[in-house]
Amino acid sequence: MAPKKPPDKVTITLDGRAVEANKGEMIIAAAERAGVYIPRFCYHPRMKPVGMCRMCLVEVVGPRGPALTPACFVAVSDGQVVNTTTPGVKKAQDGVLEFLLVNHPLDCPVCDKGGECPLQDQTLAFGPGETRFVEEKRHWEKPIALSELVLLDRERCIQCARCTRFADEIAGDPQIDFSMRGDMVEVATFPGQPFTSYFSGNTVQICPVGALTSTPYRFKARPWDIEQAESSCTTCAVGCRVAVQSSGDHITRKLGVDSDPVNQSWLCDKGRFDWESLSSAERITAPLVRKGDELVEVAWTEALDAVASALQKAREVHGGGAIGMIGGARLANEDAYAWSKLARAVLGTDNVDAQLGDGLPAQTVLGLPRATIDQACDASAVILLAPDLKEELPVLYLRLRAAVKDAKLPLIELAEQRSGLTRHAAASLLHRPGEAHVLVRALTAAADPTAEVAGVAPAEVVAARQLLKGIGEKEGEDATYVVVLGRPSLASGPAPFADAAATLLDAFPGVRFLTALRRGNVHGALDMGLAPGTLPGRVSQSDGRAWFAQAWGQVPDTTGMDTTQMLVEASEGRLAALILLGADPLSDFPDRSLARKGLQGAGTVVAVDCFLTESAKKADVFLPAATYAERAGTFTNMEGRVVRLGQKVTAPGVAWPDWMIAAELAFRMGKELGFDNVEGIWDEIERLSPAHTGVTSNLLASLVAKDGVVVPMGAADPPMHKPEPLDPMAEPGIIAAETHWISRLTTIEAASTGEVERGPQGDVGGQDPLAGATEDAAAVSSDHNVSDPGITLVTEPDADVAAEHDVSDPGITLVTRPAPTRFAVPATSAPVPPIDAYSLRLIATHQLWDAGVGVQHSSHLAGLAAAPSLRANPHDLKRLGHESGGRVKAVSPRGSLVLTVEADTGVPRGSVALGFNLPGEGAADLIDATAAITNVRLDSV
Repeated sequence: MAPKKPPDKVTITLDGRAVEANKGEMIIAAAERAGVYIPRFCYHPRMKPVGMCRMCLVEVVGPRGPALTPACFVAVSDGQVVNTTTPGVKKAQDGVLEFLLVNHPLDCPVCDKGGECPLQDQTLAFGPGETRFVEEKRHWEKPIALSELVLLDRERCIQCARCTRFADEIAGDPQIDFSMRGDMVEVATFPGQPFTSYFSGNTVQICPVGALTSTPYRFKARPWDIEQAESSCTTCAVGCRVAVQSSGDHITRKLGVDSDPVNQSWLCDKGRFDWESLSSAERITAPLVRKGDELVEVAWTEALDAVASALQKAREVHGGGAIGMIGGARLANEDAYAWSKLARAVLGTDNVDAQLGDGLPAQTVLGLPRATIDQACDASAVILLAPDLKEELPVLYLRLRAAVKDAKLPLIELAEQRSGLTRHAAASLLHRPGEAHVLVRALTAAADPTAEVAGVAPAEVVAARQLLKGIGEKEGEDATYVVVLGRPSLASGPAPFADAAATLLDAFPGVRFLTALRRGNVHGALDMGLAPGTLPGRVSQSDGRAWFAQAWGQVPDTTGMDTTQMLVEASEGRLAALILLGADPLSDFPDRSLARKGLQGAGTVVAVDCFLTESAKKADVFLPAATYAERAGTFTNMEGRVVRLGQKVTAPGVAWPDWMIAAELAFRMGKELGFDNVEGIWDEIERLSPAHTGVTSNLLASLVAKDGVVVPMGAADPPMHKPEPLDPMAEPGIIAAETHWISRLTTIEAASTGEVERGPQGDVGGQDPLAGATEDAAAVSSDHNVSDPGITLVTEPDADVAAEHDVSDPGITLVTRPAPTRFAVPATSAPVPPIDAYSLRLIATHQLWDAGVGVQHSSHLAGLAAAPSLRANPHDLKRLGHESGGRVKAVSPRGSLVLTVEADTGVPRGSVALGFNLPGEGAADLIDATAAITNVRLDSV
């Protein structure tokens, strides 16, 4: 995709000096880039200017002389003269602050904002120093609960409207607004409608005073007691940049960091507040071994010996193919790599799967050309074939919503039910479950359909086709398309979506994909080889076997099983050992019946986790692991962007990082993984993984890579650049991040613009990030006489080894580093399920608030998950003789549930929707993971 054009420039005079500014930007932004700070309260660089607080008044010289003008509301123009330090400006600032403090309470010592308060700071820097008011201040009851997570102290509010504007403008949830008039103005919710936005915590972060506070942080710590490390949120696959803050070795809060290509400072409430689970009293902090019917606390030595003995026995008696490994999407890249290496090189198994039967085929994910979030927002059109992004990838929802509203991005939604983006879509086609590929073929076919397609009226399909055709005709070869691809329902198999992806890949030249897999580091786990038939670096088992066998010692010859296949094998008693890496199949796998049988039938079950989940309770050995903010490493988001994870606190008890557990197990089984720290693991990844060549520790630690590095690196990537300076008034509470994970900060100097262009060899800032990437591989030729029989010579692609060495000896084997495999994404011709007139097709979807460990072990989030209920189209309820709000018995081939059913026009006819992994019984008790779809019959109770 073509890079953005640089903005046009104008020249203004700022406080007597000429300054270059971007045409159309506000005076306040141009001044800040020029090193002149203009005080402000209502202004936020990520929201539209409103000029409400008047704190940013400056003098702009016009035909009639200088006039006070809000700098946040007036754009620069060529030749403009701006003064920010005149007596008139100073007097205006004094007056604004004096009036703001008329009724503002002097409770800074007990206010959560005290010490990081923009009002406090700017009063000292720009205020009059004293007040003329002696009258009694206004008093109100406090705090007022706007929601379960946000509290309001009304007397502190300065009516800047940051919170109300964010809720309406950015989140699209206008649930708070100003009420009353004059000095009685207050932020309020609408009667009977609490502030339930998934993004409510952002209003607390951007509040310039202590009017809005969060219940998890309120009275927990003082800013001067806080230490901080910059990291990335691992709650979902977006990978938002965050500042993790702690006091007394306990996490106290997470704040959003403004990473322009990713989250632009916003966080969802789940990612912001689920840190409470880290300090939960239910964390398991010591190893457990089953003795009789109970799990008993033991020392690490005993637990590791028990696991190593069981795995050794399973491998020797049944072979490596009888060992399975499920999970890994919650781990750092280094942890995932360690387990992948242990599985292949020590256990001799390829039965590894980071996806718990709820994603897409690994070959499809790794084989599709990948887009960035920015490329999706700048595309000619986005085709949304994914779950509800507001529920599963909330900040991606914010980015796409903003692109639709502000940049008029055409969005074509193909969904199984109405989603958060439906009202913003240019076309929304709601199709029957299991038939997405049929609809996509109709959209890309040569002729318009004349009959219903997958439950969608032909006129709707034709309108969407015309929309796509019009974009292609208007933009021609410059047209760019991005597909957001995922599993809209866990009750339908992945084949239709893989088929649809292949069709779209053929239909739109240059199309790119964002794979909407929700699990935190699932893309990193896949990149590290935690999928059957793949090896680290997006390499197929066949292409990379020789390379990794030379480096690791061995790689299995046969392709392994995915999660569903492993559970089927285990349920039939053919899996001698099963390792769960932060995985809870009884809650997370779509088919609870199969998961239960699999755990019961597996020989030895080992759980590596933080909590005693329902699945971990079935384990023979439980190994406690360090988790987010307790161990360093790297993370790969849905774009393929590799970023650093910061360690901020110590893991509780004797919990270990996963890589350390894997290395110790290998040692007890007579092998060595070959590393003893996280840095050593990443160095090996960079050396061996084709997709990570050149992504060195130094590059990741540099300022130009602060927002991460999209892998594999290439000349077509967007240029990396140093991040813009943080606006302390936009992000109050974030101090200079203490990057504990960086041993040595390498600054790669850029041009004066801050941009670092890539050269023809991918060099950054005049330094070649690939330098040294081949040294270890090439060292073999200098360390050995390559004419000796039995020597394996490791080379880089295209290395002319024959020109430098005598390789004619038949005992020499050339092993070349493979390039990332171009996985084929073939159309699978997924069958179209027959329609059952007496049943409804089940749609099972995740919701933000669920029964997952991050929510349920966070005290302020645990009560937010709703009880499961069915939703069906009013036409179907009437046809089947059921009333909205009544109780029905939902029956499937797997089981039955008695639930409330509600009428919902957002569910297409012939379907019934049910939330997944909610408290109590739910969709997992109905789904058959081995079937293409799950039909459900609604019976009267």
